[in-house]
Amino acid sequence: MEYQLFYWPTIQGRGEFVRLALEEAGVAYVDVARQKNGTAAMMAALEPDGNPAFAPPFLKAGEVTIGQSANILLFLGARHGLAPRAEAGRLWAHQLQLTIADLVNEAHDTHHPLGPTLYYEDQKNEAKRRAAEFIDHRIPKFLDYFERVLHQPARRGGFLVGTRLSYVDLSMFQVIEGLRYAFPKAMRRIEAGYPGLVALHDRVVLRPNIAAYLASKRRIAFNEEGIFRRYPELDKQD
Repeated sequence: MEYQLFYWPTIQGRGEFVRLALEEAGVAYVDVARQKNGTAAMMAALEPDGNPAFAPPFLKAGEVTIGQSANILLFLGARHGLAPRAEAGRLWAHQLQLTIADLVNEAHDTHHPLGPTLYYEDQKNEAKRRAAEFIDHRIPKFLDYFERVLHQPARRGGFLVGTRLSYVDLSMFQVIEGLRYAFPKAMRRIEAGYPGLVALHDRVVLRPNIAAYLASKRRIAFNEEGIFRRYPELDKQD
């Protein structure tokens, strides 16, 4: 089956978590909005009756449409060996992915603390306060949790779910990449406290399918339109 992924064509955003899973699984997919007239096709696909998605990203698999990044990954993980077979393991992976989604939402809110309908320039002062709180308290709170999960006895092999790579590991790689892009000074200081997560990131980079994807034109560069944005005034070194 060739999947159809619907997401904005110029940003990584939340769609990137799905792209990484599709690339690691080595399955055929079309990034619809990056095709000719693709954005119009994506917007039209939001309108049908039945079970429409609220917003991109969403995935079409035959007649089935799945929305929300974590929900799409729950679906793909079970189909393509990127999640445990047992229900308890799949639910654990989904729980971790939802926690990553919370982190991603908070990262977005560092540059848009008053809401997405206002320009960054209209909320810069609030963004500085929000970013400082995120760097000093929220990044450590999330990364402490995931580092602790990595050191659980059941996580032999340095993966977040069981003993094999899962979509959660791919998502954590993307989080580390995004935080490094958005807050390079802060992350140079913070990362030393999370050797397990850094090692996990580095193992994901070396996976053949991921390495090929990262070197390809399919990987969109980080930019100041996505979730992780580099505004130097929001970064903190100490």
